[in-house]
Parts: sequence; C-alpha cells; structure tokens
Amino acid sequence: MQQTNPDIKIAMAQLNVKVGDLSGNQQLILDAILHARNEQVDLLVLTELSICGYPPEDLLFHQQFLDDCYASVKTIAEATDGIAVVLGFPRNHPNEPELLHNSAALIQNGEIKMIYDKHKLPNYLVFDEKRYFTPGSHDGIASITLNQQTLKLGITICEDIWYEAEPVAHQANQGVDLLINISASPYAADKINSRIAMLQRRAKTFETPLVYCNLVGGQDELIFDGTSCAIDACGQLHALAPSFEAALTIFNFSEPAADIQDTASPHAELYAALVSCTRDYFQKNGFKKAVLGLSGGIDSALTAVIAADAIGAKNVTGVLMPSKYSSDHSVTDAQLLADTLGIHSHVVPIKPMHQSFHEFLEPLFNAHYDDYFHRQTDENIQARIRGVLLMAFSNNSNAILLCTSNKSETAVGYTTLYGDMAGGFAPIKDLFKLQVYALSEYRNNIDPAGPVIPQNTITKPPSAELRPDQKDSDSLPEYDVLDGILKSYLHQHKDAEQIARSLQADLAEVIRVLTLVDRNEYKRQQGAPGPRVTQMAFGKDRRMPITNGFRHRSARSE
Repeated sequence: MQQTNPDIKIAMAQLNVKVGDLSGNQQLILDAILHARNEQVDLLVLTELSICGYPPEDLLFHQQFLDDCYASVKTIAEATDGIAVVLGFPRNHPNEPELLHNSAALIQNGEIKMIYDKHKLPNYLVFDEKRYFTPGSHDGIASITLNQQTLKLGITICEDIWYEAEPVAHQANQGVDLLINISASPYAADKINSRIAMLQRRAKTFETPLVYCNLVGGQDELIFDGTSCAIDACGQLHALAPSFEAALTIFNFSEPAADIQDTASPHAELYAALVSCTRDYFQKNGFKKAVLGLSGGIDSALTAVIAADAIGAKNVTGVLMPSKYSSDHSVTDAQLLADTLGIHSHVVPIKPMHQSFHEFLEPLFNAHYDDYFHRQTDENIQARIRGVLLMAFSNNSNAILLCTSNKSETAVGYTTLYGDMAGGFAPIKDLFKLQVYALSEYRNNIDPAGPVIPQNTITKPPSAELRPDQKDSDSLPEYDVLDGILKSYLHQHKDAEQIARSLQADLAEVIRVLTLVDRNEYKRQQGAPGPRVTQMAFGKDRRMPITNGFRHRSARSE
C-alpha cells in the first residue's frame, strides 16, 4: 500500500446511454474519446456496460446482440491512439461460450490490453445479474504506460467495490497505483452521500487513489445519478461530477483539487431524479408530448409540474373533467395551475356521460340498482370515464398519458384500474403522499417567478370527489399515519405488531392497512412504470404473489 498519487490526466465520462442502442452508444463513446484526446487526457474511464446500457436484461440471451457489442468494442479500440480507455460490455466466456460475463476492457492504441470480468454479481432489489452472468476470476490488475509512467491499475465493476475484501483488497495488496471502478449504481433517496462515503473509506483503507465512474440517465423505472468521483489516497474527495446530467470530468491527482460543490439537498436531489427519469423516458422512447387529468388536487399538480420541467410546458396538456360531485375550487385550482405553468388545458365535464351510464346500466343491476349508485361501482365508473377520455386524447395527439397516483394510494388500492391507473408513465408512483406535499412546497419555493402550484391545492383536504363531501380520510388513516405504516411494512418488512409498537398505532388499523396492501397486488402489477426513488419500490424491488393466502394477525389471536 502507498500514499502517492499518479501524475496523469484522467477523465470520467458519465454518459447517458440507451439500452440496446449500440450504434448510438458507440457514437457517444467516440465523441467522449475525441473530447478527452483534445484535452490531452491520458486515461478515459467510462461506465459499466457502457456499450449496451444497463440493465440489458434478456437482450443478453441473443447471440447477435453479444456479437454486436464486441464488434462495437473493436470499433472503439481503433480510435484509442494516444489514449487509454476503460469501458464496460457483455461478453461470452472465452472457453464456455454459453456462459456470459459482465466485463471491463482496458484499451490503448487500438489494442485490448486486458479484460476483467465482474466478480460480485448483485441479485437483490432491482438487480438480477445471476440470471445472466457468471462471476469472473481475473484479478483485474494490468500494467500500462501513461504519460511516460508505467502504472499498475486495478480495475473492478460496480458491486465489487462495495465489498471490503476481494477483489479490491487483493489489488491494493498487490500495490496498484490506481483503483478504477466502473459502475451502474441506481439512484435512491439518501444514497449519493452514503455511496461517496463508502468510496472514501475504500481509498483511505487501501491508501490508494480511486476513480469511480457511474452511469447517468433514466432507463424505464431506474434512475442513474452519475455523481462520478475521484478520491485520493488519503480518502479526500478530489473531483466530483454533477448529478443527473451527462458530463466529462477531467482532473489530475497530482494537482490541487478543484472547488467541489456540496451535493444537493434531499428535496432538490429527489426532484431532479424525477425530472431526469421522466425526460429520458420520453426522449428514449420517441415521445414528445404528455397529457394528464387535472383534478385540482396535489398529485396531478405535482405530476404536471414535473412533466413541464422535463419536456417543456408547451408539450403538456391538462384535461379538467369535473363531475357532478366536483367542487368549484377543483376547477379553479386546476385552471390556475395550468395558466401559471403555461400548459395547454381543456375542460370536459363528465356529467352527461355519467348519466348515460346510469341509463344503460340500470337494467343490468335490477334489485341492486340503488346500492350500485351509492357505492364503489359508481365511483369507479366516473374514474373510468375520465380514463377513456384521456386515452382518446392520448391516441389522437400521440401523447403519453401520465398517471398521477402516488405510492401511498397505490399501496392500499385507492386507485381505479382502467381509470386513474390508465396511462403509460407514472412520475410520482414511488412518492409517499407526504413526499408529494414536501416536493410541491420545494418546487414552489425555488421558482423565481413565484409559486406554480396554488396554495389551496396544497392546504385543502385531499379528496377523490367521487361522492358528496368525500375526503381521503373517510377511507384511509391520515396520511402521516398511513405513510409511517407503509414505510415500516414495505421498506423495513416489519410485521403488524412490530409496526403498532414502534409507531404507537392501533393494531387493528395497522392490520387493516397491511391487508389492503396485500389485497391490491393485482392492481399494482397492471400499473404503468415510473421513477424508482426509494430502496423498495413496487415492481422489480418488491415481488409479491397475487394469489396469496397469508393473513396478518396479532400474536394474541393465535
């Protein structure tokens, strides 16, 4: 081990690549190489699976895909005269082609100097790498001449560096001059600072400078924040790339560190993540416009603001669809939001259509007719009328319909299939209700032109307005109570009695909430994708059976 820093010019290229777009990704990498060479960079470090994007999932089962990835690596290698490049790609095992590796290539002057295969394959939360890859055995150490110096590099991939022992400890013990980790580490709230702190501990423990280059951009529900960094042999942050934007960050460990800005506040970071993922979902899938229902409530308001910030207000349309139960302030609040934000808006009252459903459905319900019109079926009919209208607008204008449900509502099924759940993307699906309020206040406070979300939208009691004088609290606990129960159950996997004790909540109420969560799994599995911003989102993180006979109970009820 040592405490010297190499005197070479290094660049970290956190690129916003697109899964499967091999030619587009190749061009981004070639552009980064050209830029780095023009800046007289000696070593350019890219990200995990930068050739194909992360995660490629079952594309990896197609041999043509793998062959094209390797062909792209060879094409890029031809452009590496005078510069060394580390990049990631998938490849067949050299001796057993049916096995695959998640690999890193060290390339210089047109030659692949070394290929390292990832050792630690994550298989938790959103990760499923053991489905595809075989762990590698190469130690990842390579000697290379840079700026007339022969340096020993230790190269690893993402998960490898989260372990204190092998393979990084072995590389440090072998006296490498520089640790390099290429990564695709997804964003979650509070993760950025904890990740940087972990990397600082590694560099300080091994007394070896470390370069960490992380993927940036949205990929379906995943968000990659970038925030690539360089840490010197004493564990001090030497260079820091921006979060949520593509960047080429250049530095030299032997020179003084540049001024490093603090990472963003939690609300700023979370909001930027939502906007980044929403923007990339539109751009990478070829959509330019969005439509959503504006109810005058806080969920649709925040969704509209995120969409406007992501793709431009002129590309967003809000449709106001008041029913006979809608309050006057619902329409005025929604219209004020649309006007302030500068998005297009239309008003389409649904009362006539609702009445038509009454007339046509009455013969089908017979003796149950009166019950039908005063219960859940009627509420769902209104939501589905709105869903049909919004999908018609979406189809006719080639605009993605945005869902506006939050995590608290989705968790307990306070949503309507084929109604407010209709749509192609759900920007706030992983935000608890209290987070929706907090981010709405945050967005209002940072806008130089003044608040965009009406104050009445933020302060009025939330309501679906599908029956007279309805409030969310008629069906659910208050959101400060509900969110606490949901976080304990979904994120911490606590049982009912543990939750009741820790939150000092009513056990029967806790059991009711947990039962609602389990009972509505069938709805969630039909929902639209949306940005994952917690460590336990619905979808790839939390995988529960729809058909499920388990029942929550008190231990005293045995």
